[in-house]
Amino acid sequence: MTVNPLVRHGVRLIAIAVAACGTAATATAPAAADEQPTRQLLMADCASGVGKCSFNSPVLGEAYLGRFHQVSDSLFNCSTSNATQTMAWDDTVGSTDSLGLSVTAGGSIAGMVDLSVTASYNHSWTSSHSESSSVNMTVKPGEVGWISRAQVMQKVTGTWQTHYDNPKWGHYYWFLQDTITGPAKNGTDGKKNAVVVKSRKMTAAEKRSCSADDHEGRTFVR
Repeated sequence: MTVNPLVRHGVRLIAIAVAACGTAATATAPAAADEQPTRQLLMADCASGVGKCSFNSPVLGEAYLGRFHQVSDSLFNCSTSNATQTMAWDDTVGSTDSLGLSVTAGGSIAGMVDLSVTASYNHSWTSSHSESSSVNMTVKPGEVGWISRAQVMQKVTGTWQTHYDNPKWGHYYWFLQDTITGPAKNGTDGKKNAVVVKSRKMTAAEKRSCSADDHEGRTFVR
């Protein structure tokens, strides 16, 4: 049986064209440095559709509580008694890839990851989560208070496969391992989102601003 040369060539490239962390093996001899695609170039082709991409063999890591970060304005208490006030907060947590680059919510990259995770785990994956509410907080005299929040996060590791109709950088196929970190549903693996009120003593400059900005004996939000 005669094998079509183009098919045979394509199969050989699949077997040897491996790219991980922005590097790749060539079909025969090492290519020049400028012939090697970077991670950014491959992902840009995935996002634009120039490369026909898929996110294969996704593996979900155990959920964990992400870092606390401020999600409200700060309440400064320049008075001599405790100050209680309702403070609104809002928070949006996105996803990042192995290089810390944003994975845009609703974009083609996020959509391919969601499609892959849904097919493998039978539940959807989202690249962004937004939430808002309000909290009553009490700040002592001479202190600053604010609201912080931590989101349940989860990593998903997989391999990007990029297919070109015509060889690019010498190959029809390029493969790239990637780990994407993004928000997980509250309660995943028993982990819960957290909202806390935090406070600290005013700095010397902040204390001076109580008088300088006519906030003496009052509270103000900044």
